[in-house]
Amino acid sequence: MSITTQDVNKVAKLAKLSIDEAKIPQATIELQNILAWIDQLNDVNVDNVAPLESMVHQSSVMRDDTLSDGDHAEQVMQNAPEQIEQYFAVPKVIE
Repeated sequence: MSITTQDVNKVAKLAKLSIDEAKIPQATIELQNILAWIDQLNDVNVDNVAPLESMVHQSSVMRDDTLSDGDHAEQVMQNAPEQIEQYFAVPKVIE
């Protein structure tokens, strides 16, 4: 596949990069090399390779999903540095 100056400029615009006109020929060569390397991946035989999900064979420990009444407001409010009635009192941030 041949990369043109217009292709380099389009990729640069999409990537929000600024490329000097003097560096466009070098960028063209680099993009052609990258695409050639990616094209080599098509030659790799992956017929008997299982999909990889994770490098570590470890599962997460899950807690039981149980229903709780959540009636612990007094205990929670003990952690509040300030409170107004049964609510946390915090300093005003937006004026």
